[in-house]
Amino acid sequence: MATKQSKPSLKPRRRDKFAFGIWCVMNQGADPFGVATRPQITGLEAVKGLGKRGVYGFEYHDNDLWPLKASAAKQRAVVKDVKRIMRTTGIRCTAATTNLFTHPAFKDGAFTSHDPKVRAYAVQKAMVNIDVAAELGARVYIFWGGREGADVDIAKDPVEALKRFRDCINFLSEYVLEQKHRMVFSIEPKPNEPRSDTYLPTAGHALAMIATLDHPEMVGVNPETAHIKMAGLNPLHEFAQCLEAGKLVDIHLNGQKPLRYDQDMSFGCDNPKEALLVVKLLKDYAYAGTKTFDAHPYRTEADPWDFVERCMRAYKAYEIKAEQADADATLCRMLEQLERTGGASWARLLGAYSAAGAEKLRKAKFNPDKLAKRKLLYEQIDQRLTEILLGLV
Repeated sequence: MATKQSKPSLKPRRRDKFAFGIWCVMNQGADPFGVATRPQITGLEAVKGLGKRGVYGFEYHDNDLWPLKASAAKQRAVVKDVKRIMRTTGIRCTAATTNLFTHPAFKDGAFTSHDPKVRAYAVQKAMVNIDVAAELGARVYIFWGGREGADVDIAKDPVEALKRFRDCINFLSEYVLEQKHRMVFSIEPKPNEPRSDTYLPTAGHALAMIATLDHPEMVGVNPETAHIKMAGLNPLHEFAQCLEAGKLVDIHLNGQKPLRYDQDMSFGCDNPKEALLVVKLLKDYAYAGTKTFDAHPYRTEADPWDFVERCMRAYKAYEIKAEQADADATLCRMLEQLERTGGASWARLLGAYSAAGAEKLRKAKFNPDKLAKRKLLYEQIDQRLTEILLGLV
């Protein structure tokens, strides 16, 4: 008698390493066209609520936890409370960042501001929170340049602005090394909003900047699904480029319809196949970092907790589908056929350069008409993945 197969579990576990920015659950549902639709919860309540629901980790901005002008004593009291919640619930602080975008002082940027006093204040603010983040155990410190951009291009030299950005990151890198903090930095790209154009708008821009830093080995990228799609780009490709470069130190997952304002919807709600392929990429290449959700509950929700549960269950569901795709004999056979055709000897020849190999390649005879007749299976492959996703096979 055939045994009934158990239904795959969507229940999140701490080993899944799911995390949330606490600003996500603190969001009250306000937007430029309407006021808040749910009560405000504090940063401490956000950390506690996530911890009680078995979430692995949290990320925070400094001013999510304490007011901008809080005294040192007030800040220490908050940190003490956070550490108590961490001990009680088991939740970890996985990453932190500095709010360098809310206060009007940063209206023309923080690290790229024309005013050197503003730049100095921004670096000071980051230093203070870097120390707190290290105390809380964060291993990643994120730099999202929300105001690092331009609205009037002639008013801001982009070459000089990028130099200023580099100088600030270099300064903070030296500070972290001197303090012996165990953390890496991460640049979070975004193409626009709130500025008309933001510096370092894509993963490629961030990777190029990192290569010019004094300590590129301690700086990576945390791409965000929504930011990528705001530029009309492909999240799978942006995540893959960071992975291939060894620079994917954190990820921000959410949903977004392309070429629109930053919507911050739940992960995978807008494009299931795209979400499946991102999850499959992370699984296939054994991404070991935190899987962080940076999204907002719908404005219609009375509280943020169904949203938290949904994001984690959605990722688990896509993970199950990714496993099914990897195990599907028909799909695997077609994918292998793509790789087999053409001959391994030519692939080896195009590996490490040698003079003999170059000479062999120069003398080789190719028939482009014959090469053009190779049958590719993209329609069949895409349809098979669609049927797996829809549960039809």
